[in-house]
Amino acid sequence: MKLLAITIETSYDVEDALSYYATEDLHALGTEERRRSDFEQAGWLHDSTVVDMDDIPNLPKELEFIAYFDEEQDKDDLVKKFQAKLDELAGYGLSTGEGTIKTSCIADQDWNTVWQKYYHVINLSRHLAIVPEWEDYTPAFPDQEIIKLDPGLAFGTGNHQTTQLAMLGIERAMVKPLSVVDVGTGSGILAIAAHKLGAKSVLGTDISDESMTAAKENAGLNGFYDLALQKTSLLADVDGKFDLIVANILAEILLDLIPQLDSHLNDDGQVIFSGIDYLQLPKIEAALDQNGFKIDLKMKGGRWIGLAISRKEDE
Repeated sequence: MKLLAITIETSYDVEDALSYYATEDLHALGTEERRRSDFEQAGWLHDSTVVDMDDIPNLPKELEFIAYFDEEQDKDDLVKKFQAKLDELAGYGLSTGEGTIKTSCIADQDWNTVWQKYYHVINLSRHLAIVPEWEDYTPAFPDQEIIKLDPGLAFGTGNHQTTQLAMLGIERAMVKPLSVVDVGTGSGILAIAAHKLGAKSVLGTDISDESMTAAKENAGLNGFYDLALQKTSLLADVDGKFDLIVANILAEILLDLIPQLDSHLNDDGQVIFSGIDYLQLPKIEAALDQNGFKIDLKMKGGRWIGLAISRKEDE
């Protein structure tokens, strides 16, 4: 089997937006990102990794985004749609880098070996580490929780700053067993993190069948067989309330989620947002304020913002 690969030379600014668009709107079989910074930093981020930059073919200036489709798809139509999305994102004031788009056909296994070569253990915190399924890892602290992950073709690995900010937010909030909903669960990594940190129950929601499959499989890798999953948009059709609502999705989608928070949050409940470009933060702040919420903590990684949120106190 071969795959149609749409490759875009672009910038970090639009990474999440392109990933969401490819997966949710164009129904890509999967996405992959090659970040120059990942290769440049690999040598000192991971003790056993030595990266010879000259050995890496076609290293992007900033970011190479790749979306995979069935080879029978109309490649010209896909190129037009991606170009229109780049133009739209540029209209928001985001950098799209070179913005060049190329197409190619590859064997569906070709990408895997190269990708695995550069994906390694992420020591997130004292209490959490993300470990790819194919690597061995012995934590320095025996009680550090290990998240085993096979992100597959389409979903997050934990490398991105937005994921890490969300996980740190969960760790901060989990001072006792909480009921948690992970909105837009993707690979299930945040749901698994909540479970590892002591959540009493976890629900993951997403709109794609691929996410449902990936989250279930990754949860299984971690012995988390009772992860509840619901295919739905955000919190639509979700019953009940939760102690902690977590969402690592684009700011424009968070704006749709904010009006749903109050009816799904327990008294004294908390909310963790990530995936917010700093340029979009004022919109999020305004929407939270209008819906009766306040920001307790801001976290920043690069241009990305994570928020710890709670209800305003009654005046």
